[in-house]
Amino acid sequence: MNRITPLHLFFFLCFLSIYQTSHAQKTLASTDQALRYSLYSRLGLKVIPIKTAPDRFKVQFVVEKIEENPNFSDFTFSYAILDSYDKEITAEQTKTLGQDDLRADTERHWIFDQEVDIPASQETAIAMLTVVDTRQGDEYVYHIDLKSAYVLGQPDFGAYYANEVPFDQNYLNKEESLLFKTVSSPSIHAFFYPMSFDVPFPPMETRPSDIPKELNVIKMGDFLSNIPKQLNEEGYYFFQTDTAASSGILLKTTHESFPKVKDWEEMIQMVTYISTRKEHEALILAEDKKKALDEYWISLTRNPETAKELIRNYFRMVEFANILFTDFKEGWKTDRGMVYIVMGPPQEVNFYLDREVWTYAGMDASSKIRFTFARAKTILSPHFYTLNRSRAYQPVWFKNISQWRSGRMAF
Repeated sequence: MNRITPLHLFFFLCFLSIYQTSHAQKTLASTDQALRYSLYSRLGLKVIPIKTAPDRFKVQFVVEKIEENPNFSDFTFSYAILDSYDKEITAEQTKTLGQDDLRADTERHWIFDQEVDIPASQETAIAMLTVVDTRQGDEYVYHIDLKSAYVLGQPDFGAYYANEVPFDQNYLNKEESLLFKTVSSPSIHAFFYPMSFDVPFPPMETRPSDIPKELNVIKMGDFLSNIPKQLNEEGYYFFQTDTAASSGILLKTTHESFPKVKDWEEMIQMVTYISTRKEHEALILAEDKKKALDEYWISLTRNPETAKELIRNYFRMVEFANILFTDFKEGWKTDRGMVYIVMGPPQEVNFYLDREVWTYAGMDASSKIRFTFARAKTILSPHFYTLNRSRAYQPVWFKNISQWRSGRMAF
């Protein structure tokens, strides 16, 4: 009779742990979407829904070609319609997208679209696009709620570039044009909000943010769909086909240099995250902004070459934050943009129905740093997130700022 020794038991438990890990159920919540925010992504994904009937959606899957001259055959494409963030994603839910499913293949995009029916009784429906780079095994994922407690409604129209590629940016430079295509109504109502927002408080500042006492809204009138519409004002627009509805399209319009920095004044605003209050006030009051900024960067690093590299790295992060996180605020002014600039791209990103969680590596598994962004309900955007602030962030936040100020990035 064979005895089970402690050593046998140890190896059995190790095997069981590995087996369970490798066969763990994959859910949307457990799917790491860090590549969505990577500085080195080869692709940019977007899912854009249009409501075509009470229980039907046209779901547009837009894949931006960031890599130069990518080959379609180097990637696999699939989508799934889920009813939960926490349930297992099954093979039956996952549908492959092949070359025959392409609606368009342009210089910058691969575009698919699918008609999806969602039963009226189903409270939550999520469209998830997955693209796997077969060369490295990198998995790109992007999802959007078609229906949920955080979605007041989907628009029955879409915004497009001049070549009728679905508009997949978070912003539009002012005086550029878009084409709006509607399902039913021939005209669209436009509202303009000429607002400027303050930068967010740091993560350890637990007092509530200031709320504007007044929200100035300008009715811009109606315009016809299927005709290019030029947007000339800098602020943000909200478009609807029905002003009594709770759905529409939010669009931030920016200066012509965005997502890059426009001028010295804006550059001074942006260094607030790594400056002391005294330094920032001195920059704001300086008559010669360029000279003051040059002296500021040199004073941090004590080395002109290091200062140049620091400037390039810092404003590269600002540019990425603007591309990734712009909503009705510029991306660098959002909570996620602020954390992204100071802490760098997160190592792990997980989405849940009510929150988005970023994880950064610590000294060991037990010391990982997590930032939780709570999802807010708003008619303007179903994807607006605010940071759950805590004084516990203070040590790591100051550590990363010190790294920036010494001319090095902590990532």
